[in-house]
Amino acid sequence: MRRRSLALGVPAALALAGIRPAAAQGTGDWPNRPIRMIVGFAAGGGTDLTARTIQPKLQQLLGVSIVIDNRPGAGGNLATEIAVRAAPDGHTLLMGTIAALAINPTLYRNLPFDPQADLTPISQSGSILNVLVVPADRPWRSMADLVAAARARPDTLTYGSSGIGSAGHLAGALLDQMAGVKTVHVPYRGGGPLMTDLVGGKVDFSFATAPTALPQVEGGRLRALAVPTSARSPLLPNVPTVAETLPGYEVGNWYALLGPRGLPRPIVDRLATAMRTALEDPEVRRHLATHGVEPTPSTPEELARFIRDETAKWAPIIRATGATPD
Repeated sequence: MRRRSLALGVPAALALAGIRPAAAQGTGDWPNRPIRMIVGFAAGGGTDLTARTIQPKLQQLLGVSIVIDNRPGAGGNLATEIAVRAAPDGHTLLMGTIAALAINPTLYRNLPFDPQADLTPISQSGSILNVLVVPADRPWRSMADLVAAARARPDTLTYGSSGIGSAGHLAGALLDQMAGVKTVHVPYRGGGPLMTDLVGGKVDFSFATAPTALPQVEGGRLRALAVPTSARSPLLPNVPTVAETLPGYEVGNWYALLGPRGLPRPIVDRLATAMRTALEDPEVRRHLATHGVEPTPSTPEELARFIRDETAKWAPIIRATGATPD
């Protein structure tokens, strides 16, 4: 009886959200079972937190459970390959990131997939703030202090990232290039494991995502030195940009929802509409904002262009920095 009452409530919820039932949109009986949303990083990181913030609203709109499936490894490549190989029936989705979608195609020589050819774009999800943080017991109080320490001790200072090819990885590589220093990259399987070691002092600094970094900064366990954006963040108005020390420095970070190649257009359209509705929900926006995530819903075509542009933008930077997946 309870299951039946829930099912009867779905059409009403969809009508209130401006989304027609599946049959009216040409999606047949989709979705007819739980949807798996694959996340390429461990639980507790920015990608995972963003997916889990959007998840409840999407469940309400689509009328089925959405299961978050964390598959960390190779900077999101493992999760992306799983999504690429899945049946294009709308029951397997990928919360993709700048790493696997725009950076790794240049960073890795022999990827087993092509993000632009083997995935179906649905909608952008959000852009997220990264923060340059150091353990509270380190002596550095500014970006200039960190650069000076790196210059004095080549190949000694370590920086952690949520994985090879992540925005945090490339932010460190770009710092090395622009500041003329040599630091050591330590990749993790997500922002959660990275934060554990960073707070414990096992790595010296990180361009960590705001969802994982800000609670530690507020708790006094980490110190925020800078943000890699073009302007200061409203979340940290007193924290300077890296560009104030290294003019021209800027690294963004973003997430997007995609499916396997061949996903039927009616399903793509319904998912894109549901994503826009979810990301425009005041409670979802409020929760994302507390984590430094700006919702950025888009059409499938806008996302496809965005991925092409980001790939073209990062390719020369990756080559210039000499960053490698090793």
